[in-house]
Amino acid sequence: MSPAGKRACVIGSGFGGLALAIRLQAAGIATTVIEARDKPGGRAYFWQRDGFTFDAGPTVVTDPACLEELWALTGHHMADDVELMPVMPFYRLNWPDGTTFDCSSDDAALHREIARIAPTDLAGYDDFQAYSAQVYREGYQRLGPVPFLNFASMIRAAPTLARYQAWRSVYGMASRYVRSEKLREALSFHTLLAGGNPMTASAIHALTHKLAKDGGVWWPRGGTNRLVAAMVRQFERLGGTMRLHDPVVEVETLGNRVTGVRTQSGWVERFDAVASNADIVHSYRDLLGATRRGQREAGRLARKRFSPSLFIVHFGMEGTWPGIPHHTILFGPRYKGLLDDIYEYGVLPRDFAIYLHHPTVTDPSLAPPGKSTFYAMVPVAHMGKLTVDWEQIGPLLEKRILDEVGRRLIPDIHDRIVTRFHYAPRDFALDLNAHLGSAFGLEPILTQSAWFRGHNRDDAIGNFYLVGAGTHPGAGIPAVVGSARATAGLMIEDLTP
Repeated sequence: MSPAGKRACVIGSGFGGLALAIRLQAAGIATTVIEARDKPGGRAYFWQRDGFTFDAGPTVVTDPACLEELWALTGHHMADDVELMPVMPFYRLNWPDGTTFDCSSDDAALHREIARIAPTDLAGYDDFQAYSAQVYREGYQRLGPVPFLNFASMIRAAPTLARYQAWRSVYGMASRYVRSEKLREALSFHTLLAGGNPMTASAIHALTHKLAKDGGVWWPRGGTNRLVAAMVRQFERLGGTMRLHDPVVEVETLGNRVTGVRTQSGWVERFDAVASNADIVHSYRDLLGATRRGQREAGRLARKRFSPSLFIVHFGMEGTWPGIPHHTILFGPRYKGLLDDIYEYGVLPRDFAIYLHHPTVTDPSLAPPGKSTFYAMVPVAHMGKLTVDWEQIGPLLEKRILDEVGRRLIPDIHDRIVTRFHYAPRDFALDLNAHLGSAFGLEPILTQSAWFRGHNRDDAIGNFYLVGAGTHPGAGIPAVVGSARATAGLMIEDLTP
C-alpha cells in the first residue's frame, strides 16, 4: 500500500518545511509548499546589495548526513546540487582580556588549547566529551526523530533523561566537569545559537559537541541560501510544487479535519493533510484562528516561555581578513549577568556577547573582489520583555556593536564599510510572523521539550501537523530536519490506505 493519489500542503519553506516536503514527495504524496516571502528559506532568507550576498541565517551547518539523506531517498546526491565547504576552526572564542580559544574536531589541537588556558581541566574536559557522546546517542540519534504524541511517550523517555541528568543546565553540567570559567563558557555557549539560555537549557543540549566533532562544521558555497536552493531543486525534480509570495491566511477545516488552505491572493485549494512550518503561535492563533482548537492552543502556547530575539548588523567592507575566522564569539565582561538581563529582566545591556560571521574567509564569492561580507549578531530580549522603539534604538545599537567589533578586531571598521543594514526583533515579527519577535520560538528548557513542545501531529485536528523549531526536537538545522523526519513518518502512515 502507498499514499499515491494523496495531496499535502506544507506552509513555510524553512529547512524543516523543505525537508518534510521532500520526504512527502519522495513517498508519492503530491505536495505543495506555500511560502509567504518572495524567496524560499523562511529564516534562511538572503539579500544581495552592492555586490555582496548577505545570508539571514542560520549560518552553521552541522551533521550534513541528515541533509544528504533527503537526496538518498530517491537515489540522488546532494553534492550534485550544492557544495559543502569545511569550516576550520569551528569557532574562535575571544574574551575581553585577549584570550582566544579555537574549537575544532582535532583532539590534539583541542588539548593544546585547553592546556594553554586551563591545564588542570584536561581530564575534566575529556569526561565532558564522554558525557556529550552519551547524550548524543540517546538524545539525538534515538529520541530526536521520534514524535512525542502523548504523555506515555514522555514517561518512556524519563529513565534516559534521568540517567543523563537532563534537569541540569548545560552550564551546570559543564561546571561539574571543569573549573575554568572560560572553559565553562566555551562548553555551554552553543545553546545560544538555538535560542537557549546556557544557564537553564537542559544538559541534553551538550550533545552539540559530539554532533560537531563527528560531523564537522560546514558552509554551502554561495551561502546558506544555496543549500535552500538545492533543497528546492530536489523537491521540484520529484514533482513538488512551490508557491511563493502568497501568504496562507487560513487553514480551512470541517469539524475536526483540515480541508485545505486559503491564501492572501484568494487562492483556495483542498488537501488531504496540512503541515505548518510557520511560527507555532501564528499557526494556531492566525491560521487556525477560526476554530476553537486554534484559539485554545494559541492561548496555551502564549503562556509559555519564548526564546529571545536577535539584533543583526550585516555589513560589507573593503579589504580581506584572513586572520578573522568564519565564526567568532566575542564574549563580553559578563556571562551569567548578561544572560539574566536578556532572558529574565528584559533589559538592553551595555555589554555584548557578539557572534561575528565572516563567510568570505571560506567563500570569497559572497563579496566583490578585495571585499568581505560580515554580520554581527547579539541576542536581545524578545518584544514581550523589551518594549523599545526599534526604529529609534536600532541605529544606536548598530553603531555600538560595530564600535565593539572595531575595538576588538578591526580598528578602522567604520572607514572600511561599503554597505550595511540591520535586522531587529520587529523585523522577525513582521517578516516571519514570529510571536514577540522571538528568533527561535519556544525556549528550549526541559519543561518545554519533547511532549511538552508542540506535537508533530495536532491532538484534536488529526490531519494538521507541525514541523520546525516549534515542535520536537527544537531549533537548529539538524533539529528541524529531524522534526521533518518525525512528522513525515506520521503523515505517510496516516495517508496510506
